Amino acid sequence: MGTRLVHHHGLNQLMGLWALMAPKPPLLRALLLLPPRSSRPRATHTAMARRRGSKGPNPDLSRTLTDCTRRGDAAAAMAAFDDAVSDSDPDAPTRLAAHQYNQLLHLLATADRSSFPNPAAAARRVFDHMLQAGAPPSEATITSLARVIAAPDTDNPASAADEAFQLVATMKEKHGLAPRLRSYSPVLAAFRRAGDASKAYAVEAHMAASGVSPEEPELAALLDVSSRAGDADKVYEYMHKLRQTVDCVSEEAAQVLEGWFRSDKAAMAGKAEWDAAQVEDVIVLNGGGCHQLGWLGTGPWTVQRVRAGADGQCGGCKCRLACVDIDMEDTQRFADSAAGLALERETKANFSQFQEWLEENKEYEAIVDGANIALYQQNFAEGGFSLTQLDAVITELRGRYHGKWPLVILHNKRIAKLMENSSNRHLIETWRANGALYTTPSGSNDDWYWLYAAIKLNCLLVTNDEMRDHIFELLGSSFFPKWKQRHRVKYTFNKGKAVLVMPSPYSSEIQESEVGSWHVPMEERSGDERVRIWLCIGRTGTCKVPDKIPTANGVVQEVPQNGASNWVRQSLQEDKAESITGKRKDRE
Repeated sequence: MGTRLVHHHGLNQLMGLWALMAPKPPLLRALLLLPPRSSRPRATHTAMARRRGSKGPNPDLSRTLTDCTRRGDAAAAMAAFDDAVSDSDPDAPTRLAAHQYNQLLHLLATADRSSFPNPAAAARRVFDHMLQAGAPPSEATITSLARVIAAPDTDNPASAADEAFQLVATMKEKHGLAPRLRSYSPVLAAFRRAGDASKAYAVEAHMAASGVSPEEPELAALLDVSSRAGDADKVYEYMHKLRQTVDCVSEEAAQVLEGWFRSDKAAMAGKAEWDAAQVEDVIVLNGGGCHQLGWLGTGPWTVQRVRAGADGQCGGCKCRLACVDIDMEDTQRFADSAAGLALERETKANFSQFQEWLEENKEYEAIVDGANIALYQQNFAEGGFSLTQLDAVITELRGRYHGKWPLVILHNKRIAKLMENSSNRHLIETWRANGALYTTPSGSNDDWYWLYAAIKLNCLLVTNDEMRDHIFELLGSSFFPKWKQRHRVKYTFNKGKAVLVMPSPYSSEIQESEVGSWHVPMEERSGDERVRIWLCIGRTGTCKVPDKIPTANGVVQEVPQNGASNWVRQSLQEDKAESITGKRKDRE
């Protein structure tokens, strides 16, 4: 037994020697050369922590900064920063992670001045250390530093505003960083507090050069500093920029406007005489909401907070509010954009032929999406393509427009099938005889045809299509939602009679009238137009109830009949709630 054990032991030694001498892969050779585990140096706790996924250098500082940020304790955060960099070589300072510098600066920007009296000095020290350590700043770094320096309770507001502007204005040149809107906002606010209008204008000019557009808070600041400087031309300019930027204004902006119009400078601005015909023409070209020809009228202004009636009549001056459309230039660009996309996606000859036909047949008040109406709520066993529904809509439109025929767009595959029925044939032949029907050719998508026609002819479009699919996304136009709001006519049916829901008779957006008065809607969180507050601003005796129905961009805006409005609203909500499609795409 013992002999056998010795034998096996010797054999094991020989095999071990052979294993050591045999060729081995590189990784195995490296492992065999490692010292025993007991003699290897043990990993330190810090090194193990780093391997477990700490975020950059000095994870303890990150934890402390996060805790200080949560508590809003800027003093403790700066103490931790000083401790982290105290042992570093002045010629080669300890470099922190970029997010640690940014976290510190953000905390200093929001620090409570009563418990941490001089955050600007601390922020400058953090930023200087960042640059000395070779850590590249980001746009957020410069923005946070500018916020700290331009804070409201700084000792020298004018000097602080200059320093903050210098930081933002040179971030591109010094650090290759593009400033954003949030970079400029604290600088504008600082110059507003300092009452320095010329430097506020310089900030806006730099924004424009950087491709940054001001939003309502920035425009409110520019309006306020212009108003306090008595610069009537600049106030007028910024009022129109505000009109182009927002529909309804905040309470802050409303108070700025009220302050201006109640001032002596505002009373002195304006002219007593102007070309009324020119003003009216320009308003139509601009879509119905403004003329942009300067202050009209002279004397003090009256400013009221009022509500508007359902018909768009102002509760203060009794003027009729306008239904504002996109302007003529935008309308043409929109039509060109739709045509360009259609020509790319449709058979070019077919769509070009339609464009030529439309040039010779322009006298339509409404375009009708025939398939959308004929297929409305027809997804049931006996349902089909209902020409009866389509005829009801045409009849209603003719009643509204003194017998004038609309233009119905239908795919030719529908027409071919419908002509097999004698009653349908009679209707279709009647429409054709009166120029009320255009049939789109095989392989086409009729959406392009009715959309282009409605834009090009600047008329109403009767459809319940929400126009949200890929075709309309391709347009990518900022004014498409506004165009749809002003031109789309929705419909429903009541006992076989078509009920049309016309666009709102007025627009809830800033308006400038032909006599120089202003109407400014304020934000209404409920979305209920009946309770929305408006600023009614006009000179004494300038407004009167108009004798004619207003137009916007050539489109007559009708006041809806209130009697049926509640039933129509309820019916449309029920239609929307049902899981029934009102439109099948025609393309064959």
